[in-house]
Amino acid sequence: MSIPAVYDAWYQSARGSWIGQQEFSVLLKLFTPQAGQSLLDVGCGTGYFSQRFQQLGLQVTGLDPDSAMIEFAKIKESKVKYLEGDAQALPFADNSFDYCSAITSLCFIAEPEKAISEMLRVSRYGVILGVLNRHSLLHVLKKNSIGYQGARWDTVSEIKKWCNKINPELKTTIKSAVLIPSAGILAKTIETLLPDYFSFSSFLAVRIEKKTNG
Repeated sequence: MSIPAVYDAWYQSARGSWIGQQEFSVLLKLFTPQAGQSLLDVGCGTGYFSQRFQQLGLQVTGLDPDSAMIEFAKIKESKVKYLEGDAQALPFADNSFDYCSAITSLCFIAEPEKAISEMLRVSRYGVILGVLNRHSLLHVLKKNSIGYQGARWDTVSEIKKWCNKINPELKTTIKSAVLIPSAGILAKTIETLLPDYFSFSSFLAVRIEKKTNG
């Protein structure tokens, strides 16, 4: 998972491509960014989601603590600005971006509230998260696998506790995707029948809105 080429190749596989698309689609149900707006993608890895956001016309900056991931991402995509940095101490002024995102990266941060607070600080409108759901089939199947080594699996109630701890007035919206973590016909069929939020899906998409747009 920490080898950039291996990590990135997963998104090109049949399973990875389908899961990535499902995750990105549900994220876009949470917000409708306009071309020209800015987004900071925290924990961007090799830039899969950074690039997807850039393709919508957003001005994207990707940030990750892993220098190898950043260098790999720079080679892949020149339209995204990639920087090495710490999610818990973002090197930007208040309201530097319209939005911040952290897609399956918060699970590797020991103090998620601190990282979310930082993302809220540097964003004008709010934060978009992608979180691994502990109450899911993916957790049962993959919790001890090498690919998820070191990852924390969270729950909806824990996410709400983070937000309440940061600021009780934050507005939180949660949707989900990927009930069956495969690219098989059954998985794809069931996915089309699910509501926007299903408590046992693998991927929790979260929008955290600031009280004012400042």
